Amino acid sequence: MLNIVLFGPPGAGKGTQATKLKEAYNLVHLSTGDLLRAEIKEKTKLGLEAQAFMNKGELVPDEVVIGMIESKLEQNSDAKGFIFDGFPRTTEQAKALDALLEDYNTSITVMLSLEVDDEELVARIVQRGKDSGREDDKNESVIFNRIVTYNKVTSPLKVYYNKQGKYNVIDGVGSMDEVFNRLTEKIKQ
Repeated sequence: MLNIVLFGPPGAGKGTQATKLKEAYNLVHLSTGDLLRAEIKEKTKLGLEAQAFMNKGELVPDEVVIGMIESKLEQNSDAKGFIFDGFPRTTEQAKALDALLEDYNTSITVMLSLEVDDEELVARIVQRGKDSGREDDKNESVIFNRIVTYNKVTSPLKVYYNKQGKYNVIDGVGSMDEVFNRLTEKIKQ
């Protein structure tokens, strides 16, 4: 089973590349952002709770996200593998994911980290907000808070996956195809 953690700050291109990887390797794409937005759209209790955190540019609590991931693993038990996009974001989530995958007799194969400088990220997110209408992508102070939160909270994951020999840095600047080719080269190794 091919299980990929696709890592990177907001606006790094994870969603775009996850779609391409999903198609190329016939994987199930698990985007916590998409899962949360679906809950918000349906105005579920979870969605309303998540919305309050997201509006401030903060991360949704671990137990909420991990429960959603487990549900998706159960629903797709016959999958060839998964792309985890936007999850894990903390070492605690990574450990929980490892334990969860162990229950399914599998593990993370590779962690691919898209690297993009902050100025480029803000420009991309603002444009995405204009194109998609996503409210959380229109406010620059919220965007900056998301990037700062990402850098502070998620940087230990690089150490976590590096200790496992699974951490790979990918230059996230260039055409979609250039970045995709960089990703697939690391998967082939």
